[in-house]
Amino acid sequence: MMMGRLALLLLLAFASLQLFCFADDDNNDDDVVFYESFEESFEGRWIVSNKDDYKGLWKHSKSEGHEDYGLLVSEKARKYAIVKVVDEPVSLKDGTTVLQFETRLQSGIECGGAYIKFLRPQEAGWKPEEFDNESPYSIMFGPDKCGTTNKLTHVYTATLKRDKEVKIMIDGEEKKKANFLAAEDFDPPLIPAKTIPDPDDKKPEDWDDKEKLPDPNAVKPDDWDEDAPMEIEDEEAVKPEGWLDDEPEEIDDPEATKPEDWDDEEDGVWEPPKMYNPKCAIAPGCGEWKRPMKSNPAYKGKWSPPLIDNPNYKGVWKAREIPNPNYFELDKPDFEPIAAIGIEIWTMQEGILFDNILIAKNEKVAKSYRETKWKPKFEVEKERQQAEEEASGLDFLASIKRKVFNALYQIADIPFLSNYKPQILDHIKKAEKQPNLTMGVLVSTVAIILTIFLKLIFGGKNQQCPRIETKPVPVVAETSDDQGSDGEKVEKAEKNEAAAAARRRRRET
Repeated sequence: MMMGRLALLLLLAFASLQLFCFADDDNNDDDVVFYESFEESFEGRWIVSNKDDYKGLWKHSKSEGHEDYGLLVSEKARKYAIVKVVDEPVSLKDGTTVLQFETRLQSGIECGGAYIKFLRPQEAGWKPEEFDNESPYSIMFGPDKCGTTNKLTHVYTATLKRDKEVKIMIDGEEKKKANFLAAEDFDPPLIPAKTIPDPDDKKPEDWDDKEKLPDPNAVKPDDWDEDAPMEIEDEEAVKPEGWLDDEPEEIDDPEATKPEDWDDEEDGVWEPPKMYNPKCAIAPGCGEWKRPMKSNPAYKGKWSPPLIDNPNYKGVWKAREIPNPNYFELDKPDFEPIAAIGIEIWTMQEGILFDNILIAKNEKVAKSYRETKWKPKFEVEKERQQAEEEASGLDFLASIKRKVFNALYQIADIPFLSNYKPQILDHIKKAEKQPNLTMGVLVSTVAIILTIFLKLIFGGKNQQCPRIETKPVPVVAETSDDQGSDGEKVEKAEKNEAAAAARRRRRET
């Protein structure tokens, strides 16, 4: 008997649990007031505005990389308007109401919005076929941004509660919680201010709102020279030894030839292109030497009297406050019901995809839709984006590496370091082979800095740097006209090499 009663109790408990689960499922179904997945075409179910300004073409399209369909903004620089009338108006005064939808900016966005309007009943003065930016709505929310390249699918949720609270979430994460009736939470506030500035009030003519004024008793000091220049010549500067006054920095390229199709009458007198003077590469400088400029210690600029407190200052003038004729009080928001869902945007980008629009009376329902409809897509897109970023990051590092070593090679061509160029090039080439970019750059930079340091130590006016001849001497082919000592040949070869290096630098810049 005891075992029978126990079995009966277990059976009743199991039946009660089943009834509870079924009842909970039924409640969840009832809590979904409206849902649009766009798995079927929107044509015949949604109404596209026939207003002349709204020529943007809506398309029923798959989200890129998914089998999931959505409502697509397909053209650039267009206005779009489309609306769906719900079967029964949705009250915003009873309990909790959750508004949720997904958007994906498949082409990024320069500036524009991807928001949704939850429209008032048509008795408020609008028609679905004439839906536009003037159509009255109860709630509008969604992203409105500029300069974003994020192309992932995002889900936006607004939860309206009976206790005046509204909560905004993006991708299930709370971003904002506010009180509909709090003036500090909305601009402009839902409830107007009790008082407003009197539009007829005018600032008195004698009102002085200057906090500071020039000191009328101040006098410019006798030694204040307003004409003194900001910079003057450095009289202590001395022209470097070896400066070539009579040599120009650039000369005509001796290897340049006049093009065969050059017409002096049509093209003008042909002039050979300029090249860096190779003589300047082995000298401190060329052309007329001028003393460098330095800051003038006597420079003070234009004098102006110092500012002092204004004894007549009355503060910033404000119009007096008067009662606001439009002021009213509310215990809770008095929103009109949602009779339709509309998308009305003006965007410069195509590729905006809307999907999974939901109106529910339960936050758990909205969460369930996020978990089952949005999250799987988001995770796939996130993994794909991370892979693309990692690949592009490697390309970026390779590009940076090329630029850094190009710069180091240009530094090696500086005439000041010509005696050490072979060693510098050797260090740079070894650094390029380093697997780690930072280590390679470090080795090259240290080598160059040490070279410059040694040059500064041993390169005085009266002491010659020891020339380290580690590079092979350029070979000059002898001809009947190419006679002279070995020293002259080497000198000529070095000059040719300097000229060639100068031409390379000119082409690179």
